[in-house]
Amino acid sequence: MPKKSSKFSEGPVLYGLRQAMQEHGLDAFLIPSQDPHQSEYVADHWQVRRWLTGFTGSAGTAVVTASVAHLWTDSRYFIQAEQQLAGSGFALKKLTVPYTAEYLDWLLDDLPAGATVGCDARLFTVSQARAARRKLAEKDIELAFSNYLIDELWTDRPALPDDPVFELEPKYAGQRRSEKLKAVRSKMKGAGYYLVTALDEIAWLLNIRGNDVECNPVAISYLLLGQESVQWFIDPAKVPAPLQQTLEQDGIDIQPYTGLAKALHEAGAQQPIGYQAEANSVYYYEQLEPECWKKLPNLIAPLKAVRNAVEQANLKAAMRKDGVALLRLYRWLEQALSDRQQPTEFEIGEKLAGFRAEQEGYFGESFPAIVGYAGNGAIVHYRAEAGSAAAVRPEGVLLLDSGGQYREGTTDITRTVALSPVNEDVKDHYTRVLKGYIALSSAVFPDGTTGVQLDILARQHLWAVGLNYGHGTGHGVGHFLNVHEGPQGVTPNPRTSRGQTPIVPGMLTSNEPGFYKAGEYGIRIENLDLCVEKMETDTGKFYTFEPQTLFPIATDLILLPLLTQTERQWLNEYHARVLEELSPLLKGAEQAWLEKKCRAI
Repeated sequence: MPKKSSKFSEGPVLYGLRQAMQEHGLDAFLIPSQDPHQSEYVADHWQVRRWLTGFTGSAGTAVVTASVAHLWTDSRYFIQAEQQLAGSGFALKKLTVPYTAEYLDWLLDDLPAGATVGCDARLFTVSQARAARRKLAEKDIELAFSNYLIDELWTDRPALPDDPVFELEPKYAGQRRSEKLKAVRSKMKGAGYYLVTALDEIAWLLNIRGNDVECNPVAISYLLLGQESVQWFIDPAKVPAPLQQTLEQDGIDIQPYTGLAKALHEAGAQQPIGYQAEANSVYYYEQLEPECWKKLPNLIAPLKAVRNAVEQANLKAAMRKDGVALLRLYRWLEQALSDRQQPTEFEIGEKLAGFRAEQEGYFGESFPAIVGYAGNGAIVHYRAEAGSAAAVRPEGVLLLDSGGQYREGTTDITRTVALSPVNEDVKDHYTRVLKGYIALSSAVFPDGTTGVQLDILARQHLWAVGLNYGHGTGHGVGHFLNVHEGPQGVTPNPRTSRGQTPIVPGMLTSNEPGFYKAGEYGIRIENLDLCVEKMETDTGKFYTFEPQTLFPIATDLILLPLLTQTERQWLNEYHARVLEELSPLLKGAEQAWLEKKCRAI
């Protein structure tokens, strides 16, 4: 059946937005996914795009004109977006290159010269606005800021979260906040102040955590760092009195969340304020004259990404806890299927969260578990819902991508398992994914190597037979923070900052190649790998990766003739380490199960 046009499927929300656009003289309106802090995952208060379109993916930009409404997203979400946009009045536009503003080209084609495009200045960064203005100027199209258009329409909008924050003790952080502040100040060249807008960077810098965003232990706030001052802009009611006293003793002045603009005016009148064009919103940038600002690189992300010795030791403890929880989940699932039960994907995710919650120091999931059975596994960021999740039967393939937040660290792991014998094609695809994982994890590379240079190692065995996957191979992972973080990543896109950032010792990066056959199955294998020093020769320093994740990789899906002896040795050594690390935490039947799964091939 052909899709209905936006004109005939327009709902009251979309109609209301178009009416408001007309009243404000706007020919188009842009709705991004981000909040004012450019977060990937946002609090319900900032879920504007989800409220308007019904699409729940973490990445996507909606564009509304008087006659059409589109949503641009990347290949991770194509299937999901098609399903969720049905009947919304929005049509899917498939991004060719992830994280790019391809909607600007569409606007140039669709709008007449002299048109006006509106957006909320709080949600667009300085660099995004500059790029959009340059592009739209090709047709004399104006970018105008209509900051409160949505606020007036979304009458039942959720309030900002009011959960209290808490301190992450030095035994977990490995470094005092005073030491972190000193390190950042030493890099503030030519600036008297430095504006920090990213929630995870503020949490890391102050050694605090919160619960304002689902699965991300951060608190909604801003921070203005001076050479001799620190102003933290947060709802004061969220800071418990004992912590507030401790912070004040450390020289941190707690101000209301809405007080940043006034502070910027006061600071900018004295000395230049350092900022990142990729992080600071247009709204705050335009509070001051351009000469009050000094563009600086990100001063915090490179420090945060390199784990200190305490963080590395804590991470290993978190991985052991996570391995035990996963073991109990898979044993439970095997028993349930053996007993002719058919648990749903949603129930499996809930059960896994329950097993993780049994572990000391557990805080919550690091992202909603992706439990994809059969064809649902081909939806890269699939999320099973209670009322529509598929029942899992003892046949086919199950993909499970999940993670936990522990005081000791953040985990993210994917395993693909066969619930019955599978055909040679499935095994071939699985083995090529595994070979790619091993190639990247065991790579030895010189200092200065970036993720875009390493990405081909994970894809080469799929490419050899004309196959590929449409997502990046790896992302940075926070320390009891966001499961997706920069500055590094492993990606085929040379234009991203993550792909251009050298990977150095102490950085933790996911390694997750995959293959997806729409409507049939998904395959992905993911561990978190720590970059470590390998050797130093006359030609310089060389690094490699050390897997931190501790859980067996399914071997019954492997086509053994496709594995080299070196690859078999790598897998056997990895499983021997999993067995050694987890065995002290297990007893009886659990130990026997693990020994079977870690048996050498």
